[in-house]
Amino acid sequence: MDIQEISDHLEIQTLVTRYGKAVDRKDWDLYRSVFTDDAFIDYTSAGGTASGVEEMVTWLDAALSQFPATQHLVANFDINIDGDKATAEVMFHNPMVMPDKSAWQTGGWYHHDLVRTPEGWRSRKLIEESAYFSGMPANLTAPQ
Repeated sequence: MDIQEISDHLEIQTLVTRYGKAVDRKDWDLYRSVFTDDAFIDYTSAGGTASGVEEMVTWLDAALSQFPATQHLVANFDINIDGDKATAEVMFHNPMVMPDKSAWQTGGWYHHDLVRTPEGWRSRKLIEESAYFSGMPANLTAPQ
């Protein structure tokens, strides 16, 4: 790898880390900074929705309100860069605390299509591929 490719890899890893931080802290301005304005986000494999950024912020804010705490752990970054475009497949593990202090966990892969912008790398498409759920309570509700 040359210096530019190393830099691009580090910037993309930082972007994906920022994504997890934004969701866990419910920091929707930070969440928006991960994506292009016209990005498409798909959480349907986890029982969620698929939409643009603003619609997703509204949905996530409601969906995550039932969890006192969440924690995204991301690893195994498979990043492929082609000029000003890139793809990243990233494993995630996401424990979520319920109001009764019990926890359930989910994990899988995030598939990002990324583009280099004047502000740095941004995701223009995110598809979540769920691999497992453990300890999911039967009374968990998804907002409409």
